[in-house]
Amino acid sequence: MALLSRRLGIQHLDAVEDAVQWALTQALDSWQGNNIPDNPSAWLYQVAYRQLLSEFRSTKRRSELLNQYVSFGEDSDKNDTDEVAGISFTGELTDSLLRMLFIACHEELPVESQLVFTLKSLCGFNVREIALRLFISEANVYKRFSRAKQFLKKQSLQIETLTENEINTRLPLVHRILYLLFTEGYLSSHIDNAIRQDLCAESIRLTKLLVDSRLGDVPESAALLALMYFNLARIKSRQGDGGLVLLEQQDRTLWDHRLIAMGLVCLERSAQGQTISRYHVEANIAAEHCLSASFEKTAWHKIVASYQLLERIAPSPLHFLNRVIVTAEWQSADSALALLLSSDAPNWLLRTYHWYAVLADLQRRCGDFDNAKKNAEQAIQQAPTSKVKKMLARRLLS
Repeated sequence: MALLSRRLGIQHLDAVEDAVQWALTQALDSWQGNNIPDNPSAWLYQVAYRQLLSEFRSTKRRSELLNQYVSFGEDSDKNDTDEVAGISFTGELTDSLLRMLFIACHEELPVESQLVFTLKSLCGFNVREIALRLFISEANVYKRFSRAKQFLKKQSLQIETLTENEINTRLPLVHRILYLLFTEGYLSSHIDNAIRQDLCAESIRLTKLLVDSRLGDVPESAALLALMYFNLARIKSRQGDGGLVLLEQQDRTLWDHRLIAMGLVCLERSAQGQTISRYHVEANIAAEHCLSASFEKTAWHKIVASYQLLERIAPSPLHFLNRVIVTAEWQSADSALALLLSSDAPNWLLRTYHWYAVLADLQRRCGDFDNAKKNAEQAIQQAPTSKVKKMLARRLLS
């Protein structure tokens, strides 16, 4: 999607989407048994590109575009293959997907519409996943996506025309998109897959490209990469038989100390700036977990302080909910429950499985088993996947 949109123009996004879908259906028919090509990405790109050329040839009003972008000759197929196999664009941001993220983060679009468009068109999220991640309805996702797509199709956008100031303005949203991409991999809302390591790997690849570029080499980028490394280091211990494994039950011998070390290097690199971002704080929390000898020996007071800081610099009810959970480990379940019930939580949070799960767990630990059971059942009913449901059942009903 990113490569074809960049090559032919984002104004042809609908045609690009149709061509990519066509290529995927062709792959389902052609890749039977061991008939998978050596370079699947190049195969999909070629099939989609040829489908676009076929459509352009059949439409006279697009003939000018065809003459401008397509060179016909005996080596055209070979050129397409070479472009995908060894793609390298000039400029600071050399990756097509990363470039397209900056193009889509247009200042005249509402931030929410930018997020929906990039997550759906460029990152492969479906409508349900976006709605769950952004805590909005699926109907709202469709509206925001349609508005963003119609706006961007009218723009003549190229990464080369963006000024350094425009890149800097759009960088925070690119950070957020990469953060959401990793989060969806680390705790997926996908029905069948609780963990999607492909999304984790792709978000780390793009974030590393950002850190290594002149325009993206800022403390926030390094802090985000550190956070990803710390979380990825623990991923093998998060999935057991039948579902996700809670932190306190994870086998710490499975944690990847090489990735933890890489995270520490990035965290140190991120400390060179004058400001602190949410990624700095979240990376620091993840580092505390990674460096603790055991669950019981975790420096919970430091993590509580970090969540308090996080609530100030990036206010979110979810940060408060996490502080409540950590307070139960640092002080007591009674203190945490009192903190939770004294909060002025928004209505949307009170309807989520997150709220019901935390409330049920604290009630159970405080001996209020009847209410704990009722709230546990609500949490399990509203959980997005079967594996999350199983994890909650083990935690709240066993």
